[in-house]
Order: sequence, then structure tokens, then C-alpha cells
Amino acid sequence: MPVHPSQPVHASFPSERLTIGAGVAIFHVASERAVVCYHTRDKYWFLPKGRRNANEETMRAAEREGFEESGYRNRVLPLPIKHRQPDADEGYQPFVTEPLWTQLLPLTATSQYMLFWYAAETLPPEIEEAYTAVEASTESSGGTRMYRAPRPFPGNMSLRQRIAQDSSVGEDGKQTVFQPTRHEDTGVDEEELLYNSYLLPIDDVMRKLKGTVMEDVVQRGWAGIQLRLQMEAHSGPER
Repeated sequence: MPVHPSQPVHASFPSERLTIGAGVAIFHVASERAVVCYHTRDKYWFLPKGRRNANEETMRAAEREGFEESGYRNRVLPLPIKHRQPDADEGYQPFVTEPLWTQLLPLTATSQYMLFWYAAETLPPEIEEAYTAVEASTESSGGTRMYRAPRPFPGNMSLRQRIAQDSSVGEDGKQTVFQPTRHEDTGVDEEELLYNSYLLPIDDVMRKLKGTVMEDVVQRGWAGIQLRLQMEAHSGPER
């Protein structure tokens, strides 16, 4: 059963009583799968999420938390979703990176948690390999792994062109779909070391998250991806 939106509320919080967080549904569009996490001790399924760091952009926090809790590098996808933000481009850019859902959750008896949910994608092979090479170089020189924010989804790239980056044809003529890399030990604390993550078909992910806002995040994110593909198909030749 889908989660229905709440009624608008009046609420005010000083900075010391408000925590802002971000979460993300990570899609591998080429194989029609999404990332879902499992808490091995407490036995529940969830999408990666967490607190935004001070001075960090909320959308970037979603990408970072997605990587730390699931091990999959990702970047937020621009999608044709309805929203209430001013449109400075007057409709020239039909795809936006706005949150799909926002939750207001009590954190303690005196503090509030505001959580923004985004839709993202796994990274293309070339970018994934470049990040891996840089990390290997850093680790070999005695450094430690540091999170590096990915470049945004290119504004001049169609989603179908992006999907093509994850496909290759071998010498035998067979098409192979790139499998995103799941990196180990990306958690930043003991709790996150208890998480496992899986790249599963969309329907399987929604069943595991059934009855939660996270199910709706996956559903809305996937619907936005399908709508973007349809809009691009009707907009004429790809650039």
C-alpha cells in the first residue's frame, strides 16, 4: 500500500534542534535494478541515508551516504518530476534533481529530523575505473580512502546515451551489460559495517521495502526514469 502524504504543518526549529539528512534510491538503469541494503543484526531492509555534513549540499550528502552505506558510487539523476520550486529556465530544462520525498521525523523529545530522498544512478564504467585507479594510487602511497563526489549527470546527454555506456559488444557479437562495482568497507562507523547491499530487480526491491516511504521513493524514481526515456524518444534525434 503506498504511503500517503501528510497534511502541511507549522513548525519552527533553531539550528541546534534540527538535523538535516538525505537518502537515495540508486538505480542501474541498463539492467533495470536498484540497490537495497540489509541490516544483518536487526534484520530489516532499507535504502541508504544519513545526516548531511556541515556546509555540505544536501544532494551531495545523498550521494555520499549512498556510497558509504551501500558501497555503490552514484550520482543523482535529473528526472521529469513535479515540484514547487521556481523554474529559472522557464521550462528549458525539463529534468530536475529535486527530492522525490521529504520526511519530518522526531529525533528526540526536543529535536527534529528532516530527511530528503533522491533518485540516483550507478556510475559509467570509465568514471568508475578512474575513481578506482585514483583510490588505488592513494592507498598504495600510504593514504586512506576518502570520498570523492562524482561529477553531475551531463546536461547534454540523453538517458538512452547513458544506458549505452553500460553496454558493449564482444568479438562473438554478444552484448554484455556492465556490472557496477560494489566496494567493500565503505562504512564510516561500526554500525555501517553491519550493512550488506544488493543490486536487485526493481520489483524485488519494492517488495522488500513494502509499506514504507522508501518503497514510494523507488517507485517514483523508476517511474521518472521511464518518463524521461519516453520524453526523449518523442523529442527527435539525440544530440
